[in-house]
Amino acid sequence: MVYEARCAISASMTSLGTDTKEAIPSAELGRAWYLNLVTPQIYELPNLTISKSRQKMAFDQGSIAFIGLGVMGYPMATNLRKKIGSNRILIVYDINQAATNRFQLQTKGFGPVKIVGTAYEALQEADVVFTMLPSDSAVKSVYLDPESGLFAAAEAARTTGTRKLLVECGTVAQATISEVSQRSKDYNVTFIDAPVSGGPMGSEAGTLSFMVGCSEALFPSVKGLLSPMGTEDSIFRCGEVGSGTAFKIINNYISIISILSVSEALNIADKMDLDMRLLVDLINISSGQCWVSSNNNPVPGIHPNAPASHNYEGGFRIELAEKVLRLGSELAESVGAPTYLDKTALEVYGAAKSRYAGKDARVVYKWLSELSKSNP
Repeated sequence: MVYEARCAISASMTSLGTDTKEAIPSAELGRAWYLNLVTPQIYELPNLTISKSRQKMAFDQGSIAFIGLGVMGYPMATNLRKKIGSNRILIVYDINQAATNRFQLQTKGFGPVKIVGTAYEALQEADVVFTMLPSDSAVKSVYLDPESGLFAAAEAARTTGTRKLLVECGTVAQATISEVSQRSKDYNVTFIDAPVSGGPMGSEAGTLSFMVGCSEALFPSVKGLLSPMGTEDSIFRCGEVGSGTAFKIINNYISIISILSVSEALNIADKMDLDMRLLVDLINISSGQCWVSSNNNPVPGIHPNAPASHNYEGGFRIELAEKVLRLGSELAESVGAPTYLDKTALEVYGAAKSRYAGKDARVVYKWLSELSKSNP
């Protein structure tokens, strides 16, 4: 592309009687074309205007679609609708039509919302598509289904010249992201991964952390698109496509094991009738401090807004905790990294899940407490 740009500029300026070598050094030509590919600006030369519109990546102006209005996706899409400007259409799709209908009703007044019936239709309508999907099978269905998937729509739109951006924000296996990324190269789309951290509370507050896997050139535009759902300092480029998912899986490995370790430790304190609030305050200014102890404690009453203080309702379901920890185990195995804590933790979460399915993962504290009472 740089070579083509040089030829185009050279031909145009020659026709204007300009010596291109003196007017623009060769290195600068390459830089100018590169910038035009990734910034929403026009590069101007005397009597010559070169636009980036060859790529037509209308990220800052076109319609946006959001697929997956679940526990995380619903508030993410709500913040997106509130903050992207009332002149832009937000297209939504979820297999649960009640969720899309409720979303359209609850966001009335923030800007136009259009409901579609398939991922295929979402890509037809939008220039940018966010997906927040709960499983590998859901990701493969939404992206790869030959009739209703995003890539099927991209194939049908191949001749339009409009390159669209697809952003998967869920936490799925590294292998799934790699497969979708590889398949995306057959179409006129740019696929990136941008999994999130912060849970339902962060999703509702619009303070999610994003771990983005994309090119360095594309990141400024992506950061702008994600900012309605996160904060300026919580959106990170982790590397190329797939790196965001790796970062997220590793972060989750630590987080899920931390939930169990904090729960075990505080259950010891409960068995000893220690002052729990004082202990937590001490932990949070000492070496045992972690996000679980200081922000989303598993003990009821410590944090009034935490799921533990509301019978472990809402929050990060224990089924998902088991799933993401298993993803960490699989990732470790795939690269030959030995792990030990995950094996026991998976057994514990599996046992607690059988009793408390649907509850926040910190219900493992309650499970341990009940186990203690049966073993005085």
